[in-house]
Amino acid sequence: MAAPQLAFAALLCALLGACATLSEPTGVAPSYAEAADAEQLYAQGELDQSAAAFLQLAQAHHGDEAAHYRLRAAEALRERGDLDGAARALGDVKRRRLHGNEPLRLDLLDAEIALKHGDIAQAQALLTVPDSDVPQNLRVRALELRARADLASGDAFASARARAALDRYLAGADREQNRKQLTDALAAMNANALKTRIETLPAGDPLRPWVEQALRDKGQTLARELPRPSHPVGTMQPGANGAMQAEGYTSLKHVALLLPLNAQLAAVSQSIRDGFLSAYFADTTGRRPDVRIYDSGKTPADAIAAYNAAVADGADHVVGPLQRESVGELFHQSLSARVLALNHPDTGEVPPPGSAEFGLLPDAEGAQVAEHMRERGIARAAIIAADTEWADRAARAFRAQFEAGGGSVVGETRLRDKDVNYSTSITQATASLGSGADGGVFISMRPQQARLLLPQLKIANAAASVFATSHVYAGDNNTSLDRDLDGLEFCDAPWLFGPVPGRPDRNQVSSQFASASGVGARLFAFGMDAYALLPYMDWLLAHPDAYVNGATGELTADSFGRIHRVVGWARFRNGVALPADGALSAAPMQQ
Repeated sequence: MAAPQLAFAALLCALLGACATLSEPTGVAPSYAEAADAEQLYAQGELDQSAAAFLQLAQAHHGDEAAHYRLRAAEALRERGDLDGAARALGDVKRRRLHGNEPLRLDLLDAEIALKHGDIAQAQALLTVPDSDVPQNLRVRALELRARADLASGDAFASARARAALDRYLAGADREQNRKQLTDALAAMNANALKTRIETLPAGDPLRPWVEQALRDKGQTLARELPRPSHPVGTMQPGANGAMQAEGYTSLKHVALLLPLNAQLAAVSQSIRDGFLSAYFADTTGRRPDVRIYDSGKTPADAIAAYNAAVADGADHVVGPLQRESVGELFHQSLSARVLALNHPDTGEVPPPGSAEFGLLPDAEGAQVAEHMRERGIARAAIIAADTEWADRAARAFRAQFEAGGGSVVGETRLRDKDVNYSTSITQATASLGSGADGGVFISMRPQQARLLLPQLKIANAAASVFATSHVYAGDNNTSLDRDLDGLEFCDAPWLFGPVPGRPDRNQVSSQFASASGVGARLFAFGMDAYALLPYMDWLLAHPDAYVNGATGELTADSFGRIHRVVGWARFRNGVALPADGALSAAPMQQ
């Protein structure tokens, strides 16, 4: 075994408590003093002496007892890194002589010995036991061996899947090394192979987020399983004491809000903070938690320090951090307080159990626009997007979702920020669109570009309906400029266009907080929703059909702890953004 593998194996075994609590098999006489001494030597790390003592016991006993002591000697030598010595210690131990979990321990040891000698088929044959049949204290080792055997056999995907299952049991350096091996295995596969293999995974398979990230790293995007929640949280019902209580509601005690307060992100943080506190003071349940705000700084290390300070001050729930890199780093830690992160990390990992991540993602909006257009009967689409990273993400998500639903993308182009004449780009994207009612144009760009684009689309006789992500709306009405956007339909936070039950009225708060106006309005709504999610996190994570009626949309959670939004829809009329067809609901409109 290579030195790094030996080190990793030693760390994994240490995680299992050095196997010191393994019980003797049924039928073995009460522990002799010699056996207790041998176990004590093992626990103290005196592995050579422990193995020698166990071998002496094996020679002094017969049958089941001798098999037990030979296995313990072999385990001591394996822990020392001497697999050849372990094989010699086992000798011809028979499985029928072993009891309890000893046969499985023998299989794991034999599999590791087989891997060392390159007998991959034998190792895989010994590792076929289902995870559910492996005791918790042996599962880490079994998964790690399976991952190594699958990789050695050439099945990188199966190896990554074992490591994705292993991830939940590890922490610190062990988890970091396991994740590197997982991502390296997926990176070695081509995009087509990844797309084919991910189709075989159940919706809740822990490998799925890692494959999605590996495909994004290769410039590929998968269609999403869009949320369709049906059961609102908070339904009043009798509690255990007969009093009425909101279904799914859990009272909170101490909440920390982690936001970067440096100049670069001060405006963003202010809108989120003001929205969070606005929802806090509007909370009429009478069970508001204590809230403290911490500066999460500029770096992941700053965010970890802020988290630790919050926990030291008694926080049991932490909202934040905001930066992607900081979220990813926080998810690497052993979390004693549960987290609602305000972004999604770009590295593929999902929140630890009991925590969640929440963000306003352009990818999610692009996918929902695609679904919305298909529901409107649009089968052919042209894509026109800004030449930016976020717009490209939205465009790729749109294409993947639209095509997965049976639609056809007939043309695509990007608009550079300094361009003002879009005639060539329009021709490139829409030349094959035609004039049928089943055609539409998807755009992802800021208002300034959209105000230039739409009149030029009309001049080019591209008369198809136009749909956009929320980025096309500046957050406040500017009638004189936005008349050029008339007819454009876009997804956005319902709170921007009308009242949302349980949330402060926008017209009222925007007169008090400048952060609730303009481009900050969406972030203000985001902050309100972060507060609204906290008491229902447990319920949402356990009930994928449940949702919180939020300011940014209907909020629901998947099995990985990711909060999803079902967005609302608006359309420009006479330069004013209004709910599409008068609807304030976030539910998709039907044709």
